[in-house]
Amino acid sequence: MSGRRGSTETENSSHRAGGRRAANRKSGTDQDGSDKGASGKGGSGADIADTRPAGRAKPKPKRSTKQKVLWVTAGCTALLVLAGGAVYYRLNSNITTFDGDALSKDRPEAAAPDAQGRTPVNVLLIGSDSRGNGNSDLGGGGDAGARSDTAILLHIYADHKHAVGISIPRDSLVTIPPCKLPNGKWTKEQNNVMFNSAFSVGNTDQGNPACTQNAVEKLTNLRVDHTIVVDFSGFASMTSAVGGVEVCLPNNVYEGDLNPNLGHKGKQVFAKGKQKVEGQSALDYVRVRHGIGDGSDIGRTKRQQAFLSSLIKEVKSRGMDPTTLLPLADAATKSLTVDPDLGSAAKLMSFAMSVKDVNLHDVKFLTAPWRYEGPRVALVHPDVDQLWAALKADRTIDGQDASAQSPAATDSAAPSTTPAAEATPSPTAAAKNDIKVAVLNGTGESGVGSKAAEAVKGAGYTVTTIGNATGKPRSTTVVEYGTGERTAAEAVAKLFPGATVEPGGRGLNVVVGRDFAADPASAATPAPGAPNTPAPLPSSVSGTARSADDDPCANVSYG
Repeated sequence: MSGRRGSTETENSSHRAGGRRAANRKSGTDQDGSDKGASGKGGSGADIADTRPAGRAKPKPKRSTKQKVLWVTAGCTALLVLAGGAVYYRLNSNITTFDGDALSKDRPEAAAPDAQGRTPVNVLLIGSDSRGNGNSDLGGGGDAGARSDTAILLHIYADHKHAVGISIPRDSLVTIPPCKLPNGKWTKEQNNVMFNSAFSVGNTDQGNPACTQNAVEKLTNLRVDHTIVVDFSGFASMTSAVGGVEVCLPNNVYEGDLNPNLGHKGKQVFAKGKQKVEGQSALDYVRVRHGIGDGSDIGRTKRQQAFLSSLIKEVKSRGMDPTTLLPLADAATKSLTVDPDLGSAAKLMSFAMSVKDVNLHDVKFLTAPWRYEGPRVALVHPDVDQLWAALKADRTIDGQDASAQSPAATDSAAPSTTPAAEATPSPTAAAKNDIKVAVLNGTGESGVGSKAAEAVKGAGYTVTTIGNATGKPRSTTVVEYGTGERTAAEAVAKLFPGATVEPGGRGLNVVVGRDFAADPASAATPAPGAPNTPAPLPSSVSGTARSADDDPCANVSYG
């Protein structure tokens, strides 16, 4: 121990156990603070001295490559969860909801699920010209309040493979039911007023989405499941988020077309033909009205439909997944107002993902049947009524039943080994449309023939004549038929409970009796268990639709 200043060192040795040597050593510290190693002898061999440099920690065991991968994966997952949570938190904070208590208390019933538990969804899309939220810099608003520049009722069929957007012209003359004002009071029903005035009820910068929804439900007898309002700022941001949208114009457009108050032609804003637009230019495209066609709002509606078709095409081309949808949602939700049931990022994302399998060709756009009524627009009856009835029955505009069992499910069913009994088929929608029926009032009472004709047309048949029958008044309804038309006559007779079928004359003639006059509603009610099949849509409706995959230069103006 000599030669070491004041240091003490204790060494404890342990004997070998099971043929293996172990040493246990404690080292002391010199008075000057330096550590000194020590070696000692014990048992049958020398202990192993610690030769690590002074102050260096004992090395940690190395992790395997697998452990490293697991730790990196866990770390990345945690970061993604945190980032995703931050994104959803931001989206949720962006979203504004309107007052659900402002919706009408007398609403249409929700659609019943089909045999597979699926239900169609009706979404009202409203484009607001509110001056708030910086929209005045983009051309929004007038002197005060907000108006609905655009209103589209989007019907997503129960199969979630078809969808149709119906544009309702803003100048349409409609009935607006009672609506709630900001002070909590309710307005009285307004008749024969412009459709877009519903959004202005209450005269606020936020507009009145609930009132517009009430008006649409009153007009269509369809329950609106969700309402989404996008203002100018949100629309412009959305188009930038997808990198622009391809559009087309039939001719050059100038500053004076965008702003008729300019007083001169001004610079060219858009060139004729295809081009990509985003932000302010996209907003100008969907709002421009003058200088194209007859300068009407109807023509502008056609361009809005073409724009939405291109937007859908652009989003689907990028992939309907969170990578595409989250930036789009972030841009949109900053200026989005929705109904309370859609007021979260998760619900919006779920709704978007639910329609990702809709094929572009099966997304249709059309305008509700209309005609000019002086400076305003009148909706054409019964064409528009047949359109709403088709949507209520979940029928596509070409007559398909989207609530029926899918072909895949039918094909996968095991074939029956026993031949089924041959049933007498009912006329198809197309066959009904080819059956021509004359309706004759045999009661002597005015208006009965017209009511019976409505029942016949509502079932899908073509009414050629509405008139009065000759002879004495009839007590019961009779369907007369010509050669080879008995089957069709029997089908028509089912519309009038108690009616008889008789041969006589040429063609099909429904001679309405007093039994129908006493209970005209019975003809409009299908027999128990019979499907409520609406009449086929006239070509004035189905022939004007555009698909989302149509040429962007087609059908973009009117007049």
